[in-house]
Amino acid sequence: MAGHSKWANIQHRKGRQDAKRSKMFSKLSKEITVAAKMGAPDPEFNPRLRLAIMAAKAQSMPKDNIDRAIKKSTNADEAAFEEIRYEGFGPAGVGLIVEALTDNRNRAASEVRTIFSKNGGNLGETGSVSFMFDLVGYIEYAAEVASEDGMLEAAIEAGAEDVQSSEDTHEVYCAFDQLNEVSSALEKTFGEASSAKPIWKPQNTIDVEGDKAATLLKLMNALDDCDDVQNVYANFEISDEEMERLAD
Repeated sequence: MAGHSKWANIQHRKGRQDAKRSKMFSKLSKEITVAAKMGAPDPEFNPRLRLAIMAAKAQSMPKDNIDRAIKKSTNADEAAFEEIRYEGFGPAGVGLIVEALTDNRNRAASEVRTIFSKNGGNLGETGSVSFMFDLVGYIEYAAEVASEDGMLEAAIEAGAEDVQSSEDTHEVYCAFDQLNEVSSALEKTFGEASSAKPIWKPQNTIDVEGDKAATLLKLMNALDDCDDVQNVYANFEISDEEMERLAD
């Protein structure tokens, strides 16, 4: 996930998060509404809703917005959203998994296909990329909440499978179906995580540089800007030096 994490960081440095705050809240609200609609509207009895609320809080989404999103789930007139996964390839043969929540399957497919074709990629068949990834649980904490050894010990005790620590974060990985249990256990020790969600984790990464790196980031940003797209995952690696150059 290093490449994908760096892409998120470069967005932040360029101020994209502030510019896209409204769009981000819209996507978070959509996930909360769908999670509440598919299960109980109480996060205590709905792990998916609990994680969706946690993700919203991590982005400083106001409580009123969260409450409104939950209430929408009981509105019979509210549009029904469908979960769709798209798979495709970007520059340098990078594999991408795109998760969408949409009330119009045809519109979403057309927009995603167009974004791929305009940015050096092509949309593939379902299964053409996902076999190169593992669906896992992902929990992130800021580095200052614990030492590397302290986080590793607590995470393993909570049932996690791996921890990758850096100067900025602790990234905890666990089995997909253990995400709620592991995140709840860690929360008792370290407080709320800055992120806790299922992700597609690449088994291997592809090194990308130069023009292909620039085009790949353009593709990922365009996908992220699409209203129907919730999450984008990719198996690339770009060096720190290259990312700094692209950030200028």
